[in-house]
Amino acid sequence: MHTNKPAGQRTWSEKFGDAFHGVKAGVRGQSSFFVHFFVAALVLAAAAALGVSSLAEWGVLLLCITVVLCAEMFNSAIESLARAITGDVDPHVGTALDIGSAAVLLASIGAALVGSILLANRLGILMGWW
Repeated sequence: MHTNKPAGQRTWSEKFGDAFHGVKAGVRGQSSFFVHFFVAALVLAAAAALGVSSLAEWGVLLLCITVVLCAEMFNSAIESLARAITGDVDPHVGTALDIGSAAVLLASIGAALVGSILLANRLGILMGWW
């Protein structure tokens, strides 16, 4: 939160401004975001090339991408908070960071499986396999 106002006294524009600042802070300096954005762009390009036209299929792909990016944001928030709390090695902080990383991994694996199934099905239809 950027402002010193209590939560109930902040305007919607201030709340959205803080949220966009959070996106900027979460993305900046995180090499993982570049990888996730790059893969997301590849998935969207492959979906377009394979003729995905169903709103449900596009919705599923976009939801998977969003879940992975949100997991990465939460992980970045945990990392930032851990750095603010202590610079010392603490096994509890280390475990929290590992769990955050695991959440990103699970979201990424799930998204990859869903995307692979959806795009493989599209490829099969185009190739006349089924």
